[in-house]
Amino acid sequence: MRIFRKLRAALTERQVKNMSELTAILKYQETDKKLFALERELASCDERKEFVKVKKFLEGAAEKLDSLESKARGLKEKAAAVEEGCTAAEKDLADFAGIDELIKSGGDVSYYKKAAQKQLDALRKTKSELAALVKSVKETDQEYKELKKQVIAMQKKYAEANEKYKAVKASRDDERKALEKELAGIAKDIPEEAMNKYLAKRKEKVFPVVFPLTDGRCPCCGMEVPLAARSKLKEGVIECESCRRILYQPQ
Repeated sequence: MRIFRKLRAALTERQVKNMSELTAILKYQETDKKLFALERELASCDERKEFVKVKKFLEGAAEKLDSLESKARGLKEKAAAVEEGCTAAEKDLADFAGIDELIKSGGDVSYYKKAAQKQLDALRKTKSELAALVKSVKETDQEYKELKKQVIAMQKKYAEANEKYKAVKASRDDERKALEKELAGIAKDIPEEAMNKYLAKRKEKVFPVVFPLTDGRCPCCGMEVPLAARSKLKEGVIECESCRRILYQPQ
């Protein structure tokens, strides 16, 4: 009988301890709601939206400028190679300047005509390719210059947007610090393991983190909690297998 009494006493003691810890976590979460709301408000303010938009543009523009520079270099190299081909074709055609002499000396007229036409066709094709490449180089160069102008303008805009957003955050800094100080005080009554678990979920944008079990279900996602898991609630808290929230048994 003494053993049973000791077990009951130990269980009651543990339940009281767990309840005390749970009360502290719920108190922490209640204050944390204010901080979370403040963070959401700052995250959705117009100043931050503008700052993020300009920042994303500049990040993407830097990559695009590098891509355009690389493309322009490639086109110029290709154009130079095609230009060499034009020069070579023109030189070959120049060899046919003395075709009359070749014919007089008994050369095959049809052979020379075919050879000359072949060289002429190759030259026309090469010149057409060269013209297309030159056009592409000019277009790429123009696109690069326009983007560069936009980047310069956006860099100025970035500095302005950054200052405006920093000003908005600064205006709420005292409120944020007061809440963080209050939370730090409450956290002293919460075991480190439980606190780390809460903060990890908070960081994953799981909020609120702690919920009371309602009619055997998680009130957040609606999943029914298995009986085996529910039995553990007598000793503390459990984690919802679906949404990973922390569940407790309300008294």
